[in-house]
Amino acid sequence: MLAASKSHDPRLERVFELVHREAFLPPGPWKIMVDNEYFETPSADPVYLYQNALVALDAVKGINNGEPFLHAAWLGVVAPKPGDVVCHIGAGSGYYTAMLSALATPGGRVEAFEIEPGLAEMARKNLQAFEGVTVTQGDATKLPLPASDLIYVNAGVVAPPRSWLYALRPHGRLIFPWRPSDEVGLTVLITRTDVGFAAKPLISSWFIPCVGGASTFDGFVKPPDARMAWSVRSVWLSSERVPDASAVVAYEHVWFSSSALH
Repeated sequence: MLAASKSHDPRLERVFELVHREAFLPPGPWKIMVDNEYFETPSADPVYLYQNALVALDAVKGINNGEPFLHAAWLGVVAPKPGDVVCHIGAGSGYYTAMLSALATPGGRVEAFEIEPGLAEMARKNLQAFEGVTVTQGDATKLPLPASDLIYVNAGVVAPPRSWLYALRPHGRLIFPWRPSDEVGLTVLITRTDVGFAAKPLISSWFIPCVGGASTFDGFVKPPDARMAWSVRSVWLSSERVPDASAVVAYEHVWFSSSALH
């Protein structure tokens, strides 16, 4: 996991050891995704869970517990630290919420949001033993977020809501799966700097779409192709700066630019 994270922080490897995946899943046997199909594990032996695979939380809706290597990479990039205030959007059953909590301890707190009532209740029960964690059932694209050092989004969005950008503290990080079209999916890291919101595409990633306004495709906006999407270097609020020639794609309230901040 430490290799996947590309981080030198030994705490990352430790949290993957301490937070048991089976404690955040329904009783086994489990349905594991292989080549875009679910296969049931031969038994309820947790050994089957310790591989880089999606595990179904709700197979009918396509909601899964995410791939550990991908989350190790994300956690390595955003580097949660003790004292951080973290928002976890799309918390599912709370497995990666627990890791965020462990990395923000001592002194930090995690506010988890999950729109599916059953999963929110499962996460609430699973996270009772973790310090400074609250779980809210609802649409995080519409609910207020606290001022945050890190916003960790596990659902694909066409564009981040303004509220997420406003919630970032100075030097705060927002990591999310950007899905500007059905054909494009990549992880984007946004960092609030003194001069604006820097953006950095990281890796390809495909998540179930966020339920809410952030997942709505605007038929009047031509989505970027993959090459254009990878060129993004900054994100702007339309109320603060009108789109210019560097615009990769412009939505009603935010736009993505190929120009780096200066």
